[in-house]
Amino acid sequence: MQEKLRTSGLGGENLLFLTDDQLRRGIEAMFFAYRAFTADPDLILADMDYGRAHHRALHFINRDRGLTVTALLDVLGVTKQSLNRVLRTLITDGLVESRVGRRDRRERQLYLTDTGTALERRLSEAQRARMRAAYRNAGPQAVAGFREVLEAMMDPETRSQYQALKELPDPRK
Repeated sequence: MQEKLRTSGLGGENLLFLTDDQLRRGIEAMFFAYRAFTADPDLILADMDYGRAHHRALHFINRDRGLTVTALLDVLGVTKQSLNRVLRTLITDGLVESRVGRRDRRERQLYLTDTGTALERRLSEAQRARMRAAYRNAGPQAVAGFREVLEAMMDPETRSQYQALKELPDPRK
C-alpha cells in the first residue's frame, strides 16, 4: 500500500509515494529517537525513584506557572488517580507547591519550588542539548519540516493545546 504526500516544489505540486516499508521505518525511527530523547532524563529520574510522568508534570508546571490541576490533567491526558500519585510525591518531596486558586478557591494552582525548578532545568537541559545538536546537524529546513510533521500528527484538540503553550513566555527569562 502506498500513501501520497503532497509537497510543493518549484514546478508546482509534486507527489511523493510512501510505501508501507518507508512508513514503518519512519515509525521505528520515531521510537528510537524517543528512546534516546528520554534516556538522559530517565537516568536522573531513576536515582530519585521518579518516572517520566514526574518529568512531564515538572515540565508543564514550569512551562505554565500557576497551572491548575485540571489543566495539567488535560495537557498530560492521564487519569486523575495517576496524576494525584505523581503530584503527591512531588509535593511531599518539596518540588511542587499547590496553592489555592486566586479566582476560584476550589482550584489548586501548581508551582515549582526552587528545588523543583533546579531539577526540571537539569532534566530539560539534557534534552535541549540533544535537540540542539540534532537541529544543528539537520539544518533549518529539516527543523521546520520536522515541526510541521509533528504538528500534522496531532489531533485538533492536542494541536490547540500545543499552540496555546507556544504563546506562553519562556519560563527561563
